[in-house]
Amino acid sequence: MKRQRSRTVWLVLLTIGQILFFSLSATAWDEGNFYRKTIIVARPFTPPQGPHDLRTQTVIGSPREYTIQKKDTLLDVARYFDLGYNELVNLYPDVDPWLPPAKETLILPTFWVLPKSGNEGVVVNIPEMRLYYFPQRESETGQRMVVTLPVGLGREDWPTPIAKFKIRGKTPNPVWVIPESIKKERVQEKGWSEDSIPAGSPDNPMGKYRIDLTLPLYAIHDTNNPWAVGRLVTHGCIRMYPEDIQQFFDVIRVGSPGEFVYQPVKVGFLNGGIYAEVHEDIYGIVPDLWQEAQKVVQESGWEDLVDQKLLLKALMGKTGMPVNVTKGMNLKDRKEDFDAEELHVSR
Repeated sequence: MKRQRSRTVWLVLLTIGQILFFSLSATAWDEGNFYRKTIIVARPFTPPQGPHDLRTQTVIGSPREYTIQKKDTLLDVARYFDLGYNELVNLYPDVDPWLPPAKETLILPTFWVLPKSGNEGVVVNIPEMRLYYFPQRESETGQRMVVTLPVGLGREDWPTPIAKFKIRGKTPNPVWVIPESIKKERVQEKGWSEDSIPAGSPDNPMGKYRIDLTLPLYAIHDTNNPWAVGRLVTHGCIRMYPEDIQQFFDVIRVGSPGEFVYQPVKVGFLNGGIYAEVHEDIYGIVPDLWQEAQKVVQESGWEDLVDQKLLLKALMGKTGMPVNVTKGMNLKDRKEDFDAEELHVSR
């Protein structure tokens, strides 16, 4: 009972049909807007209990509609709705992220296919730049909960590794002791030769919180540059929005298992339908996305329900948003599965 009460303190269940209202300043977004948002949201899912289990639900969340206001940027909109920069610019490549057209209504991709994993602890899917946290299960069967948050990851020349780990510890107000490899780069590129950056410095990329891993030289941490979330900008570490890690820091347990996975193609099940979510192969690891998709579909056990033409369209689009690829859908998502929520902004 104590564990259940503790979990309900921080698990905020997202209910279908919920409409968010928030107020912005007359001139621009400010940090207060982001810290007032709901962050740690636990969403229900039901893993399969056997082949062709119709109770399975591995697509979480629901799309939303948002009408662009004057002085909005896609970076601000993404951050407020806990999306990475990549999740909006990949879906809307023709929209200027700094000057999106006012009064245009966008569908926000606030729904996701769960990555294939053991559904335990922390799972970071590298191609989508998103973290999933599976709290300790209450039972071996039935509905589970998951929290998902956007992250920034390692540059192409300094990639985040595919690896397993455990949460080793948690450090508030960390000093950044600069690794020799990074210090050498800083000297060559900027002439900076510091051995460390003190806690609280605006130049400290660790920010106020660091979650230490058993992987040497890697951590999940705050950032001094929120617009790095949804980008490949780090030396392999995982950056989170400041308001996200402020809450996640208290939620994550030391000793929790973790894994960095690489899944540009994910397949999920919801209400009798199959959904495919396709991302760019950001590190150039998967030589053939079509073959990868076929493998993922076969491993899902639902290959007899998948329309190959719809799957191909999803692979060509690479929007990062779940697409219904069930046979008989006629290129349209089923209305009964998702109803986009319209979000209103007052100034």
